[in-house]
Amino acid sequence: MFALSKDIGIDLGTASVLVYMKDKGIVLNEPSVVAIDRNTGKVLAVGDEAKRMVGRTPGDIIAVRPMRAGVISDYDITEKMLKYFISKACGGGIIMRPRIMICIPSEVTQVQKRAVIDAAIQAGARRAFLIEEPIAAAIGAGLDIEKPCGNMVVDIGGGTTDVAVISLGNTVVSTSIKVAGDNFDDAIIRYIRRKYNIIIGERTAEEIKIKIGTAYIRDKEEVMTVKGRSLVSGLPKSFEVKSQEAKEALEEPLKEIIEAVHSVLERTPPELAADICDRGIVLTGGGALLHGLDKLLEEKMDIPVTIANDPISCVVLGTGKALNSLSTMEEANTVIDAFKIK
Repeated sequence: MFALSKDIGIDLGTASVLVYMKDKGIVLNEPSVVAIDRNTGKVLAVGDEAKRMVGRTPGDIIAVRPMRAGVISDYDITEKMLKYFISKACGGGIIMRPRIMICIPSEVTQVQKRAVIDAAIQAGARRAFLIEEPIAAAIGAGLDIEKPCGNMVVDIGGGTTDVAVISLGNTVVSTSIKVAGDNFDDAIIRYIRRKYNIIIGERTAEEIKIKIGTAYIRDKEEVMTVKGRSLVSGLPKSFEVKSQEAKEALEEPLKEIIEAVHSVLERTPPELAADICDRGIVLTGGGALLHGLDKLLEEKMDIPVTIANDPISCVVLGTGKALNSLSTMEEANTVIDAFKIK
């Protein structure tokens, strides 16, 4: 028996995939990780189950992330991952091919757009649309982007940070840099290795970032016990990391994000810049949850900064809302029809 076709919005992120289904809201939020058999190429696990295998697999099994810096790095695995998530979101039954809208970074090539579209079609989409992440994030954050006034969004995901000024439903000035949550983790790994001569894994670095990571001086110093492998003895070792050390580790990638925000503001037309001074900057994406990031940006830009409600879900919620008013969005060129990509 065939189920009714449902419109589906997908935030195809570097770190995680969120799926929105019309009339149901967000139905899936899982890591964009796939575990495959190195010898046969068979997919063994996807999402949460695959992430638990990261750094813990035997030689013939590898856990990979097919999305890098917001774009597809492994087409075949991305297609299989999408097919799995679409099927899971729809309840695993036989479904009619749905219309799918996928968000993409603001600065991607036509080839990269086509790769996303092709993967969606192969995964089961009847028709596919694209929407830029900052626009989807702004809609999901509740901003009225259709008015002739400036809205500035900084969307910090896993692989990219998108900064955009939006007015009349479209991007006026934007930039996309490959510095985001993953780079925060890498910076922590490098710092620990340099300071303590100890190697920690990605999962441990992410835990440090979430629990004691900070972009601004904390009122109270936080301490976390961490385990890694000593480069000197080669043996497992337990040690303590302070929040001040996490702040020092994150200074370099945060500096690049601040520079990206500054460069967009420099190119913003004066009238829209005046709007942003009044309305402020809105932070979305998982990176917005880094402690003190709003305070740091506010201090550096001298502009009010607010964190959106549920910043992790803003992009997929915006994608879902765009799906619900697809004809209006198409007329305003806010969304990109797959058939228009050459």
